Amino acid sequence: MRPVEALLRVLRDEGADRVFGNPGTTELPFVDALIGAPDAPEYVLGLHESAVVAMADGYARATRRPAFVSLHAAAGLANGLVGLLNASRSRTPLVVTAGQQDRRHLIQDPMLAGDLVRLASGAVKSAYDVQHAADLPVLLRRAFALAARPPAGPVFLSVPMDLLAEDTEVSLPPRSAAVPPAPAPNTREAAAVLAAARRPVIVAGDGVGREDAVAALVAIAETLGAAVYHQPMNDALDFPTGHPLYAGVLNPVNADIARTLAPYDVLFLAGCHAFNPHHYSFGPPIPPGMRVVQADSDPAEFGRNFPVELALSGGLAPTLRRLAAELADPPPPDASARAAETAARIAAARAATEDAARAALAAADGDVLDPLALGYAVASALPPRAVVVEEAITTGVLLRRVLRQDEPGGFVHTVGGGLGSGTGMAVGTALGRPGRPVVAVLGDGCATFGLQGLWSAARYGTATTFVVANNGEYRTLKETLDRWGSRATAAGVYPGLDLGLDPCIDPGIDLGIDSGLGSGPAGARAASRLPFTAAAEFFGVPAVRTADPDELAELVAKAPQRDGPLLIDVPVTGHIPARGPA
Repeated sequence: MRPVEALLRVLRDEGADRVFGNPGTTELPFVDALIGAPDAPEYVLGLHESAVVAMADGYARATRRPAFVSLHAAAGLANGLVGLLNASRSRTPLVVTAGQQDRRHLIQDPMLAGDLVRLASGAVKSAYDVQHAADLPVLLRRAFALAARPPAGPVFLSVPMDLLAEDTEVSLPPRSAAVPPAPAPNTREAAAVLAAARRPVIVAGDGVGREDAVAALVAIAETLGAAVYHQPMNDALDFPTGHPLYAGVLNPVNADIARTLAPYDVLFLAGCHAFNPHHYSFGPPIPPGMRVVQADSDPAEFGRNFPVELALSGGLAPTLRRLAAELADPPPPDASARAAETAARIAAARAATEDAARAALAAADGDVLDPLALGYAVASALPPRAVVVEEAITTGVLLRRVLRQDEPGGFVHTVGGGLGSGTGMAVGTALGRPGRPVVAVLGDGCATFGLQGLWSAARYGTATTFVVANNGEYRTLKETLDRWGSRATAAGVYPGLDLGLDPCIDPGIDLGIDSGLGSGPAGARAASRLPFTAAAEFFGVPAVRTADPDELAELVAKAPQRDGPLLIDVPVTGHIPARGPA
């Protein structure tokens, strides 16, 4: 078979039923080969490579198998790098190709040519430069296997366009049998350490959600009566957030993590990558004297940033299942009392948060909505089995405090930090899980980075509900400057951190939209924000603007009834200056 036929055959064998791409001339031999090919994958088109990679990321997580991405030459690969960085940090398995220029004139430095492997290498798990037709099927097989092997991540191949067009006969190596993950051999020793703890605590990392180990971790927590925290800015649902032992998400600052863990004596760390700190603080995240038991499928995690007393290296799901069984035979005698005390403490904290959210709802004036009230309205109205895609920064932190989700796969985020992924991820998630309603909660800054993904949502009719928390600014950056005691805070001026237009400053500005949010100062401030209704409608997505929490909740609750996308633009309160002029 010809090289391009081998490529299609490998995709079919590996279960890659969709190609996420934006084609150019260097991909035309591949595009042409799709026509009439048996069981050819569907080509899912994105208007920009950042949306393309984000869709593939969401699809790979939803289907739990590597997704295939086709990018265009050096420029297309550069556009897709932010998505590849996110996929690497979130450990999403992708196989990514980019068409290289025709080798017969590469020496002339033709248009579109570039060092694709060097460009991709910093953002992927591994990168290959395919130079011989016979190597293409071998390297494709290798790429799919490597992308899924822990730690999972994107694998890149540079494929010259003339190589795909060759009429050369190549052989197709058979697909290798998958090696089932084995449990760690020392779970009995770990069970003894955990059972002897007086105040055990668990941190659930994203490996738990990725490797279908949630049920086993729940069993461990219940047997120990231990409080469970999500890792900072978790990317997945790694523990049911409605569970009585679920204590919330750790703050991504080492000093805060150490303070949170200080009351406990033994930490069980499951599938967590180095705590992912964001803002710097002095010292490690582990309090002095705390014993640490860590389980992970990636042996490089042990001892990476802090000492570990006992390392459980093996497949996470089989390791946690075996550990749960050994802890339960017999269970620690004081676990029931400890579980009751822990659950009561967590329930009191939840009640205080929900009281604050209800108070914010009651104070809603119809012009702008408090971010906590938005989060509570969305969380309370989520339909059964909904998947929440969260990329909202400040509003997202508040949303996590009130989300109560129990079904694995119900939460999607990226800790990678490359903005704009949420829209495309929501589309890919909906394509991969057509039976589950998808609700994406996006910040306005994040939404502007990923607007092209709305076009794909409209084109493929995905039943995605996009909720944009529109505060007209980069609020998280203003709040960070305030914490630092900056010159910006003292002056009340934040250069480059405001979005949209302000008719209060320039009454002559014609926004070109009817906000429907009143004519007072609050209504004017809300109207000044970027009009996401207009942006959505430009890409063919119906849109609604509302600051009414009841209307917002009703629109979210109707997500399962939709046969296409909807965007809800919600003006929310923004940054409150610490000092300086109002």
